Amino acid sequence: MTVTTRGWLGGLLLGLGLIGPAGPLLAQSPPGPAGVLWQDAEPVRVDPELGRLNAALAGLVERLRPGLVQVRVRVRRAEGTPAEEGRGRSALGSGFLIHPDGYLVTNAHVVEDAQTVQVRLASGRRLPGTVIGRDARVDLALVKVDAGERLPILPLGDSESLRVGELVFALGHPFGLEQTVSLGIVSRKGAPLLVAAPGFDFIQTDAAVNPGNSGGPLVNVAGQVIGVNTMAARNGSIGFAIPSNLVKSLLPRLLDKGKIEWGWLGVGIEEITEENAKEYGLDIPRGVGIERAFDGQPAAQAGIQAKDVIVAVDGTAIASPRDLQRIVAATPVGTTLPVALLREGQPREVSVTVGRFPEDDERARRSPPTPR
Repeated sequence: MTVTTRGWLGGLLLGLGLIGPAGPLLAQSPPGPAGVLWQDAEPVRVDPELGRLNAALAGLVERLRPGLVQVRVRVRRAEGTPAEEGRGRSALGSGFLIHPDGYLVTNAHVVEDAQTVQVRLASGRRLPGTVIGRDARVDLALVKVDAGERLPILPLGDSESLRVGELVFALGHPFGLEQTVSLGIVSRKGAPLLVAAPGFDFIQTDAAVNPGNSGGPLVNVAGQVIGVNTMAARNGSIGFAIPSNLVKSLLPRLLDKGKIEWGWLGVGIEEITEENAKEYGLDIPRGVGIERAFDGQPAAQAGIQAKDVIVAVDGTAIASPRDLQRIVAATPVGTTLPVALLREGQPREVSVTVGRFPEDDERARRSPPTPR
């Protein structure tokens, strides 16, 4: 007699009492409760202050949504990639409209190596986009769409007036999803990103910034954009945004030239501390130390030498390397600046003509860490 596996297994289970003649015997469940399984919440009176706050926040978000966009990019296939691997990868990000004629802001890394750019408006309408300009060091890009009509915009506020602890909203299209909003506070102003922008500080927030939120707005409770979301910690618990005042200073240059020409002196610098002050002929830490002046570059041409101490540029006191970086980077190329320095403790003044930062775009756009 032939016994099939199914027949043998069924007999075993039947013998063990795990199935009955009509099929498996499921574990006995206790009888369900009488009546409805859950209890509906009864209407309650919400504290008026909380109710007004809740309504105000929800209404604010509704007013912001029309200016938010999703940016979808088809990236060029890298040289040497086999043709059978396709036309290139796609990337998603966020952005927001800043001008009714269709100008919008996003991150530089969102549109990096873009072959085509598609912008989806809040209405669902999809439009081709043109990259007008981008700067990888600050991670900012300006894009234009032609909608044939005036579009709703989000106004840029004053990031300098922000205070730590203020409520902010991070808006975007995380993970390629529909519009989302996360709420948090300004955790820190002046957060340095050492591998990104030259001496500029970013806004740190605990409002969740997830992949796909890149380029979306960080908004205050007045409905004003005070930052552009750019990156986050890997778990999304800490986010960073480009301050709106920095954005406003760069947009005209992106519109005019399509890129930012950062100023530079051509020096290696270091912070002066109590440990190295004597090396610079100082009794107490002061200014910024020159480790090296590169041959043929603006500082060396002006006579600046290694072990000089820069204490002021164009009348502005220099207290840290970031002070010097920020002033020089923001100065238009070709501008001549008076530089006050100390050499072996003795004051001197030289005039330096600011040069163009030589780092090419290929190196620069690799700078931002963990883009979101």
